[in-house]
Amino acid sequence: MPPDFLERIEIIEECYEFMLAYAAQGLPGDEGCRVGGQLRALLTQSVEALTGIAGSCGFLENEKGLAFLAVLDRDARDSAAAIQLVLGQKSISSQLVDNLNASVHVRALLTDLFLLGECVRESTPQ
Repeated sequence: MPPDFLERIEIIEECYEFMLAYAAQGLPGDEGCRVGGQLRALLTQSVEALTGIAGSCGFLENEKGLAFLAVLDRDARDSAAAIQLVLGQKSISSQLVDNLNASVHVRALLTDLFLLGECVRESTPQ
């Protein structure tokens, strides 16, 4: 598996884990707090990681793999749009991040990545 794909997955997972912790804090907004700056940085990195993620999956070369890449691409674009909507807000509350975490777009993306990871692990000789 290309390192570029793995790096993207790590960035997305790190952001998601941070979002879970941020949502649990009950913050009214991100202004003036260190974690708010971290949140915005991780969300921005996630958008960058999502951009073109399907193209970084060159290891899926068969017809069925290519069909799945179309799904991954769509879910990545939808998730990036949701994240960009949040980034565009003047203030990002814990409730807003909780809603982003619950978004069907983000959930679909994470499920895609989990599914892809399992397929790769099962196809890799041990």
